Order: sequence, then structure tokens, then C-alpha cells
Amino acid sequence: MEDRNNDRNQAAPAENRSDDAAADARRVQRLPLVVTDEAVVLPGMTVTVAADPGDSRLVVLVPRHNGELRKVGTVARVEGRVKLPANVAAGEPAASAGEGGDREHSGEVEAVVLRGVDRAEVLEVEDPAAGGATAHIVVRPDASGASPERIEELARTYRAVVEEILELVGDDGRLRRFVRAVGSPGALADTLGFAPELTFEQRIELLEEFDVARRLERAIELARGLLLELQVRRDIREQVERGAERQQREYVLRKQLESIKRELGEDDASVVADYRKRIAESAMPDHVREQAERELGRLERTGENGPEASMIRTYLDWLLALPWGERSEERLDPEHARAVLDRDHAGLEDVKQRIVEYIAVRKLRAERGLAEDGRSGAILTLVGPPGTGKTSIGESIARATGRRFVRIALGGVRDEAEIRGHRRTYIGALPGRIVRALRDAGTMNPVIVLDEVDKLGADWRGDPAAALLEVLDPAQNHTFRDHYLDVDIDLSGVLFVATANVVETIPPALLDRMEVVRFDGYTVDEKVAIARDYLWPRQLERNGLRGGEVAIGEEQLRTMIAEYTREAGVRQLEREIGKLLRKAATEIAAGTAATPIEIDEGWLRRALGRPRYFSETAERTATPGVATGLSVTLAGGEVLFIEATAMPATGGGGGGSLTLTGQLGEVMKESAQIALSYVRAHADDLGIPADAFAGRDFHVHVPAGAIPKDGPSAGVTIVAALVSLLTGRPVKHTVGMTGEVTLQGRVLPVGGIKQKLIAAHAAGLRDVIIPERNRADLEDVPEAVLSELRVHPVMTISEALERALEPAPAGAVTA
Repeated sequence: MEDRNNDRNQAAPAENRSDDAAADARRVQRLPLVVTDEAVVLPGMTVTVAADPGDSRLVVLVPRHNGELRKVGTVARVEGRVKLPANVAAGEPAASAGEGGDREHSGEVEAVVLRGVDRAEVLEVEDPAAGGATAHIVVRPDASGASPERIEELARTYRAVVEEILELVGDDGRLRRFVRAVGSPGALADTLGFAPELTFEQRIELLEEFDVARRLERAIELARGLLLELQVRRDIREQVERGAERQQREYVLRKQLESIKRELGEDDASVVADYRKRIAESAMPDHVREQAERELGRLERTGENGPEASMIRTYLDWLLALPWGERSEERLDPEHARAVLDRDHAGLEDVKQRIVEYIAVRKLRAERGLAEDGRSGAILTLVGPPGTGKTSIGESIARATGRRFVRIALGGVRDEAEIRGHRRTYIGALPGRIVRALRDAGTMNPVIVLDEVDKLGADWRGDPAAALLEVLDPAQNHTFRDHYLDVDIDLSGVLFVATANVVETIPPALLDRMEVVRFDGYTVDEKVAIARDYLWPRQLERNGLRGGEVAIGEEQLRTMIAEYTREAGVRQLEREIGKLLRKAATEIAAGTAATPIEIDEGWLRRALGRPRYFSETAERTATPGVATGLSVTLAGGEVLFIEATAMPATGGGGGGSLTLTGQLGEVMKESAQIALSYVRAHADDLGIPADAFAGRDFHVHVPAGAIPKDGPSAGVTIVAALVSLLTGRPVKHTVGMTGEVTLQGRVLPVGGIKQKLIAAHAAGLRDVIIPERNRADLEDVPEAVLSELRVHPVMTISEALERALEPAPAGAVTA
């Protein structure tokens, strides 16, 4: 600042000088004008310009932008005079003293070295014709209304930001020392003008800001902007460098890997050659081979390291994994098949006969030289209660025919892609379960059991049952197309065996493609045979026992069946046998029992505990108003008791209302209403007094209230219970009944006759009343059951009541 004041004093006339620095600073001065086009010189900066200021030691540098002079310039001191080549001077920012100085000869130009010392406010510009341009200016020294502490804080912040910038640009220490050496806060802010990144407008902002605090704030703002830009550039540069290094590293590694693969004979060419050899050796059909070769061509073009190489290889592996052309040598011997089925399963005559017929037809066609018809496959659907051997019959069929066996569990499947596969566009796509089953079987003609087909679900992912339509249609499955493989697959050689508990939940379109064979449960004799010949030996082996260590008689097996199980199949029976043998194994292992152990009645009850089921038909029906009905559930046939009672009408009304309990469905409730209406309408014919309904309400209850019940087949039983109540004639304890009743008293046919008769036989009933139109269903009932039951087909409810009710005792009084 001392140099600046001296220069100002030299520029002013002697008579205008003053000892008052502030007054001297505001004195108007007249200095030569040097115009800098599109360039800004701040105090403290040194420039060389082509100009001739004459004898003056000071000039004023005023920037010009878009042809207009700014109102603030820089007072600069002449540091020296030089001569510049004309071409160099032409390259400098346009600058002149009075719009053009005297030029020397064409080779060199006069120039001066100027150093900015102060800001100046330009008041007026003169352009006398005799000399160069001059400007009337007022020097504006640094000043600020901010506190010294605030200015010092801003200076520290500015230095910190500048040091971060210098650290990023790679300063060798000289610029850092230069910034630290600047003591004046105003001059410190001006040092930002050295940054080449600043624009003309930003430099003008610094030049025209006389307040030191505001200039420092603006300098800090601009410096932070520069710092942020440099940081972004550094990050981008580092990312590019890291990417380049990674690419270079990958390139080197891939080259090394290629060399290693070449040494091992596993390079891309060898991989493609291996696939080509495997495709050529495969027995895949022509259309599949063409697809495989197309994909192999893609792999060859993209290379082993291509983005789709892994997906293509997985697809080719699946195509090659299918057993194209592989078929089990089928044993077409009906007698052998029947022997295997009889050895593995007791009963199930319908299923065994159907399998024998299938084998016999195939044998006949083969012997007569008839070509296989791909559209005449068999789709068997085994429907019946749990535990009746539906799934295991599939394994027996496979053994009887000499085929491989595969089981597909469909219970709870909700995704259509589980059957037909996912399209290859999805990540992690796989073929469907049908293709995977063929891969697991290793042949194109296995026995595939589709287990629990009635428990398929459906949601937004599709309907798996609809996807099975093509699989289970003999007219279509010879061209089955999996979404993943996208080639035709011949399923006509597959023997599909579906299993289900009920047919009601199978979609009609799917059921139409199936040949339904019903499993209606086992008789007591069949259960005894199964327990003796299959379950007992299997449980002996599972519990580590030998054949001669534990023995049981048929009577004990019958006791287990009657008192400890109540099922259509034998699953619970096998659990009870296992429990019995575990008790025996414990005693033998402890040495507390002598072998062989003979299972008698007492040993049986000690091992299994108290009986769980009782034959209570005689006790329940001894009271008038109780009748024994027959029903069918998911577990098979069941004996159902229906109770009726009467009570005085509530509120003193006329009575006749009906209350129904036992968790009954709508159809069963309607059957009860029909039964009561029929009884009231035919009271005289039924021997019921005319006043039996006056002032009385009725209540019909079906025990086991926690179990939902529905269906029309309880109509006859409800009528029998009401008539028994109103006439006082108990229902015979040996009689069970089933049938739908109409308001005219006709008995209509119902379903499940076979299961109901088997349940009646197991419950100890001797007489069963069924609709006349169900007489033909008796052909399906096992002879062992029919030989011990008296079946009474009836057309009307009167016939049914005649056979169901005890005779009225002489002089009996009705209820």
C-alpha cells in the first residue's frame, strides 16, 4: 500500500498534495488510459501490453467488454519498457494507449510492463487529438464495515480453500508460500484473479467490489466452486483410470486363461467341438437337432466369454440331458403284471384289471405288427380316500411293465411355469416338472405319477391345471412344448397315473381327459390281509425286529382295525402296528421279555391303550328319534347318527318350527325341511296322531358338530328319525340307510354306495336300505361285504320305514 500511495502522490500536481491520506485518496487524478479488451487486471497482477504511456510512471487499465468500457479500472505502475515482435504483440489481449500507440518498424512493437497497484473509479475519459487518451479517475482503497475479526476469519477460510485447490492441482509449494505471504485481506482476495478458470464476468466482480469483506466472501464462493469442479474432475479421472486398469487386468487374465485352456484342450473351439460331438451322438429328433445346432452357432459366434454364453450352455445341457430315443424295454406280459400287482397290493381289482388290459392291448398290437399309435396313451386317475395305496400303485405298475418310475407332487402348486417351464428370457429359468421328470427317469416311456392333482391351486401366475390339459390329452401330448426348451417333446410313450382324493375340485376340462378309477377303501378282511402280508413285515424290519421274535393273530388285527382305527385306507393301521412293535422292541432290548412275544388281547391293550372307537349302533338307536345314516367323506364311508326331538313351542305359539344343528350345509338343511314337511303331510299314513304337531317345535341334530356335513343323501335317515320320534318306534339297531327323499315320498339315488356299504359292514350293521336306482352299484361292492349284509333297495319312503322301524307294540302311545 505504501508503493501505491507514493505512485498516486507522484501522479498528482504538487499543489494538490495533502498530508491527509483519506482526502488524498479521494483526489481526482488524470492518468493515461490503457484499454484491455476482454481482459481484467487486478491489483498485484503484472502484465505486458503494447502501449506507450509517455513519461508517466502510472497508467489506468480499464477493461472493455462487448465494446463498452467498464467504470472501474486498475491503477498500474510502469515497471519497464520492452520491445516485442509484432506477431507476439498481435497475440496479446488488445490493449492500446489512446486506441493505438505509435508502432515502430514493422518487425517490433513498443510495450510496457505494468503492475497493478490500486482500484480506481473512472469518472471521465478524454481523447485529445494531440496525444494519447487519458482518464479522470478516483483511487478507491480497500475498506470495509466488517469487524477485523470477521475479516480475519474470512481470510483464514479463503486460504484453506485455496490450499485444497493447490493440493488437487499438484502445487510444488511455491504458490502455497505466495498465498501465505500475502498479508492484506484485500490483496489476498485479489490473488484468485490468477486462476485461469475464472470467467471475465467473475474477474469483473472481484475488481468492482471495493468492500474487502464482501470481496473475500465472493472469492471464497468462487474458490469453492473451482474446488468442487476439480474434485469432480479428479473423481472422474480416477474412475476412468480404475476402469482402464480393470479392463487391462481382465484382458491379461483372459489371455492367460485362454493359454491355460489351450494347454488343457478346453478353449472355446474345444468346448464347441465337444457340444457338436455330443449333439451328433445324441438320438434327438431332427427338429431338436436343428435347434441345438442353431444355439451352438450362437455360442461359437459370441465366444465362451460372451454375455449369453452361460445361458446358451445351460440350454444346450438341458437339451442333451433329455433321454432322446431312450426307452425302457417294456415287458408285455399280462400274467406277470397281474402277479406283481397282486404281490404288492391286496384288493384294488378295478385298478389291476385296467393295467392288465393296457398291457394286453400293447402286447396284441406288437404281436400283430401294428405301429404304435402316439394318440392312444392311457391317462389313469386314481380317486379315493387317503391311505388306500394310490401313489404306491404307480411303483407297482412300473415294476409290472418294466418301466422307470417318477413321482411329481402337485399339491399346492400354483405356478403354471412349474408344469410348462419358464421362458429363457427370465433369469434362473428352468424347464417344467414334466421335462425334469423325463431327465430323472432317463427314458422317454416312464411311469409318471401326478400326485394330488385335485390340490392344484391358481393365482396371478397362472393355472397349472390348465397347463396339464396338453400333458394329459393323448391326442395332444405327442407334441408337448415346454416353454424353456421350446421344442416338441413326445409324451405319448409316458404312462401317466394321476391321484386325487375327490373329483369335485378337478377342473371339468381336465377331468374329461382322465380315465377315473375309484378307490373306495378296503374291507375288514382286506385290511387284515394287508396288515398281515405287508404292514407287519415292513414294520418289523423298520423297528429292528426279526420275523420270529413277535407274533400276532388275526383276531388281534381285527381288534386293532375295529377299535383303534376308523379309515378307508391302512395308514393309521400301520402307525398302530408300528407303535405296538416299538413297545415290543423296547422290552426285547431291555431284556425284560422272553421271545417270541405273542401279542394277545391283554398285551395289545397295554401297548395301545384304551380303545378309541366303539360299536354303539345298538345303544344309540335304542331310543326313539335316533336313526343310523351312511355318508361319504374324504376319509371314506362313515356311519352317521341323526337325532330328533320335540319340545313345547316357545311363546305359546302353534309350533312346528324346526331347529337344525351339527354344522350342516345348505343342501342338508333343505333335506331336513323336506323330511318334516313330508312327515306332517302324511301323518295319517305313518300312524302319527293328528295333534302330534300342535304346540310342539322340533330339533334335528347330527353329532360330531365340529365336522361340516352336507348333501341330500340324509333325507331318508331324517324322515326315519322324525317318524321314530313321533310314533315311539325305535329304529332297528342293525339297520343303516341312505337316499334322497322328495315331498311325494320317493327315494332318489345317491353316490358313494360302495364306500357306504363298506362302512356299514365295518360298523357291524346287518341291513342297509338304499335307493332302488342304486341297485346296479352293488356290482362294485366286494363279495365279502355283500355276503354279510342284507341290502334293501326301496322306491318309496314307506318301504324304507317298514324295514327300518321296529314294529309298534300293542297299545303303544305315540310321542
